[in-house]
Amino acid sequence: MKRRLQAILLGAVSLHLLWVLLAWLIDNSALPYPWAVYQHLPSLLTGEMLAHLGLSALRVLLGILYSLLIAIPIALLLFSSHRIGHILETLIYLSYPIPKLALLPIVMLLFGLGESTKVIMIVLIILFQLVIGLRDSLRQIPRDKLALMSSLGANYWQCLRHVYLPAILPDSLSALRIALGTAISVLFVTETYGSTLGMGGYIVEAWMRVNYLDMYGGIMMLGLMGFSLFLIIDALEWLICPWTRH
Repeated sequence: MKRRLQAILLGAVSLHLLWVLLAWLIDNSALPYPWAVYQHLPSLLTGEMLAHLGLSALRVLLGILYSLLIAIPIALLLFSSHRIGHILETLIYLSYPIPKLALLPIVMLLFGLGESTKVIMIVLIILFQLVIGLRDSLRQIPRDKLALMSSLGANYWQCLRHVYLPAILPDSLSALRIALGTAISVLFVTETYGSTLGMGGYIVEAWMRVNYLDMYGGIMMLGLMGFSLFLIIDALEWLICPWTRH
């Protein structure tokens, strides 16, 4: 834990030093010094800013939850049924390389500009990485472990609880970490279309008003939201996957 805190502190200090250096080199109001943003930040932490931040966080959390609820059954189906697995894998391999932002116009046409579009785009980002990662985790389960469970008379649900879920939980959390940054980026883009609620709309509105302190404050809060989600995933792994602790 101490090493982790030291690494976080070192990363934060390095980022701020780079920010100060760039602000000094550019010497333009479009890139204020970090302390100017920090001085302005308390005035932003009002009900309006917190509402934008809370809504963006809720959209990401819903996207993660729905992705897990969809990905785990699909991965188990890929692992347990070879015939269905081959069909699903073909569909996944054909659709996975498509840039998910390219699907945004289609999703907006089908589901409108409401909350469902934003959550669906996050699910599309996270789902494929989760399915592929979980499928590979299941395939790495030793055959002798499955044979042992079968010889002990374990049914499917007992295998799911004692073998399958412990095998896929760490990799599912790792896949979430990898996909989270992209999901927040896509959320930012979707929140700028037909919506004034959410951090994406807030940041773009501040940019259009040439209010750079508001803009950088929003960017900072969005980054802190993503960082907090990473810490939550780490805490979940520590709680539900004790065998992975170092």
